[in-house]
Amino acid sequence: MNTQPWIESTVVENFLRYVRIHTTSDPHSPTCPSTPFQWDLARLLKKELEDLGVPEVEMTEFGYVVGKIPPSPGYHHCTPIGFLAHMDTSPDFSGEGVKPKIWKNYDGSALELGDGVFLDPNENDDNKHMLGYKGQTLITSDGSTLLGADDKAGVAEIMTAVAFWMAHPEAVHGPIEIIFTPDEEIGRGVDKLNLETLKSKAAYTLDGSTEGTYNEHCFNAYTVGVTFTGRMIHPGYARGVMVNAVAMAGAFIAGLPRSEAPETTDGRYGFYAPQEIEGRMDHAFFRLFIRDFSIDEIHRRLTFLDQLARTIEGSFPGGKVELEATKQYLNLHDFLASHPKIMGALVKGIEETGAPAVGEVIRGGTDGARLSERGLPTPNIFTGGHNFHSRYEWIALPAMVRATQTVINIARIWTEDERK
Repeated sequence: MNTQPWIESTVVENFLRYVRIHTTSDPHSPTCPSTPFQWDLARLLKKELEDLGVPEVEMTEFGYVVGKIPPSPGYHHCTPIGFLAHMDTSPDFSGEGVKPKIWKNYDGSALELGDGVFLDPNENDDNKHMLGYKGQTLITSDGSTLLGADDKAGVAEIMTAVAFWMAHPEAVHGPIEIIFTPDEEIGRGVDKLNLETLKSKAAYTLDGSTEGTYNEHCFNAYTVGVTFTGRMIHPGYARGVMVNAVAMAGAFIAGLPRSEAPETTDGRYGFYAPQEIEGRMDHAFFRLFIRDFSIDEIHRRLTFLDQLARTIEGSFPGGKVELEATKQYLNLHDFLASHPKIMGALVKGIEETGAPAVGEVIRGGTDGARLSERGLPTPNIFTGGHNFHSRYEWIALPAMVRATQTVINIARIWTEDERK
């Protein structure tokens, strides 16, 4: 049975529908979801799951959508597994009013997205992947917003797999749980997910990038808030009295090593990343995040930040610098190393689509990192997207089809492994 044409048409229809829904998350909001419009996609996904015939669908008070698909006849004994994707898009760039553009029969040239914004296949390593899709279909935004492939591609791919299972009762699989989460982009994607309501013993996130890749290594991640307290007085009488909090913040930022920034590192090298700053002369606040694959390196970075804070206090007598570090997620590998079956099914699931499975470290994180830390081992699968969090985001339709096929394969492979 050749299901590829059906998967292709279904996954692209799903994707185009989802990216048009504004779901940007907000790190400053204490609510869950952090933004009210994430509910719009959550409600739609709940209805679509129900319309597909999924018998048990829940939307929780915190905006999580959970669907439970019963096993094929005779496979009730199989271990339940889950598939996840997040509904929100990054607050790093506008995700409101997304107007996706479809480029059929791509010819390998630079694409003018709109208003003089070009997507050039020779510009960076991510864009060079475009040349592998000559004659195929690419999807971009119009250059005024991000596209939302991170992670609405994952949502679309999972929903396409669900539609396949519900339309093809002969497709073999065990119990499956589908989970869509809010607020992953601000590090809170599974904070309110009640794992006690889930039966899955393993799960897979679809939140990766290049076609055929998977992730069992990710960054350890901390966010650090830095508060600067100064002393304000009329500038004309400030000598020996004023402590300028804005100047303190500037000195602190200047003290971060330029060789350890996101734009100057790659591979397994971590970084300090300034994120936001606000303030006035008597009080300022600066937030940065730190990333590294080694937890020892994370601790080194935290120690350095504390030493830098003390140095700034010494340079601005009477001023005060306070740090508050918050763990966001830990390296996936620390939790997956003892689960070869989970990784084996993932690798085989990709290979059965006709592509090699390529393990890559992810210079970021996913809901899978936090879930693995909480006891549900969850590696990450590619979605096919590139240039995430920017106006230059793009995705290739063949990659989305392969990701969908990988999900379907993994569900079947679990039943085969447990029948042996």
